[in-house]
Amino acid sequence: MSETLTLDRFEEAYETVSRVTLNTELIYSDYFSEITGGKVWLKPENMQRTGAYKVRGAYYKISTLTAEERKRGLITASAGNHAQGVAYAAREFGARAVIVMPTTTPLIKVNRTKALGAEVVLHGDIYDEACARALQLAEEKGYTFIHPFDDLLVAAGQGTIAMEIIKDLPLVDVILVPVGGGGLATGVSTLAKLLRPGVRVIGVEPEGAACLKASLERGEVTTLPKVNTIADGTAVQTPGRQIFPYLQKNLDEVITVPDEELVVAFLDMVENHKMVVENSGLLTVAALRHADLRGKKAVSILSGGNMDVITMSSVVQQGLILRDRIFTISVLLPDKPGELHRVSGIIAEAGGNVIRLEHNQFVTINRNAAVELRITLEAFGTEHKNSIIRTLAENGYEPRQVQISI
Repeated sequence: MSETLTLDRFEEAYETVSRVTLNTELIYSDYFSEITGGKVWLKPENMQRTGAYKVRGAYYKISTLTAEERKRGLITASAGNHAQGVAYAAREFGARAVIVMPTTTPLIKVNRTKALGAEVVLHGDIYDEACARALQLAEEKGYTFIHPFDDLLVAAGQGTIAMEIIKDLPLVDVILVPVGGGGLATGVSTLAKLLRPGVRVIGVEPEGAACLKASLERGEVTTLPKVNTIADGTAVQTPGRQIFPYLQKNLDEVITVPDEELVVAFLDMVENHKMVVENSGLLTVAALRHADLRGKKAVSILSGGNMDVITMSSVVQQGLILRDRIFTISVLLPDKPGELHRVSGIIAEAGGNVIRLEHNQFVTINRNAAVELRITLEAFGTEHKNSIIRTLAENGYEPRQVQISI
């Protein structure tokens, strides 16, 4: 069988990866369906073995290697999820695995990769720098290189997601897929078009690493001068060259989303679906608000859920701030007994919850005229926040929103 993405290739890949993967059944989302005006399902690959879809492509690719190629040892570069996929698959086949990861990779991904038996080498700040080092080591040591996305066999393994989606939802109209280097998008869009030609496949990139969008606009593979995004799994400067023609042919659209929307999407998933999804996996969730899904059946692929607790805590905090559920105001009041009690009473009556107070008596030399009180509060959202501020103003204070410090 030639290394092209034919239906036969995808069927072989599906039969192979089914030995080790979970069929992550679609989850219907009342919340996102109401927001979009369509019917939205989630494909929870964050619940997959190793916590991400990457095990599909890694396992299928390694299954096609000769015994001699596996015996030499395997090497790859990855920000984490492909690393765990290769480590898991290598262990299944009894092969040594060396993984080069960017130094910025979350600790949970590094530790889980090591726990699967792989040797981890930390190098560079982004994927592209780690990849260059992995290729250098492959040449020096004779390792077999497993590319995380620019490989048709890897893409075939990733594309098995589309097989499961269409089995679960034969009349799907739209599939949203995250894009880093393009391997997942290649496999999913190609197989989806083979099985259901009328389906619309939308790729989603972070604004700070939109290498595929830039490449499609120029009509050739394009390298970004730099990338900057919290979506570490999709922080790629250059899309795959081998897979690029498939992306040109089969992707109907590419949407980019800012990091701030990924933060809000994290809260949406935790609060409405009780699921932890990493930033790259949230790209398609954020894009639901940008795509026209009215009257459509849509599937959002959640590509992974490997997020460390520190990152999770930071994302939750920022999400609450962006949603105006935590904010800080400054008010000036006379430095005399009872004023603090009066202000807190007004806030309590308005339904606000004070979580921090900072009392600055040195804002002016005339303490009888005013001292500054900075109040950090919890609210239910923007409307409630504005109501609290308005109530304070009506009671003789002039609240000013200031940068929050927690």
